[in-house]
Amino acid sequence: MLSAKGTIAVKPHKGERNMSIAIDRDLETKIRARAEAEGLSVEAYLQRLVQADQDGAKELETLALEGVHSGAPIDVGPSYWQEKHRLLDERLSKTNSR
Repeated sequence: MLSAKGTIAVKPHKGERNMSIAIDRDLETKIRARAEAEGLSVEAYLQRLVQADQDGAKELETLALEGVHSGAPIDVGPSYWQEKHRLLDERLSKTNSR
């Protein structure tokens, strides 16, 4: 059974628009508690979450492009992973023997 819906109204600042969203009351409670714990308004907390999401997506795209342009492609088949495991086991055995 779903909880009743609550509404979070985001108050606009100069140059911004007003927005209201209907969300589950439990989620609303968590959002308000986290915003308060960080000393932020709900609006500022939600803006921070959206900005962090956008930053993460941009970083992921950058890393993916770096990988694409990092050199010649390698064939990743079973033998590739077997060699990776062998090298890791070798490293771990040296670390554990100290």
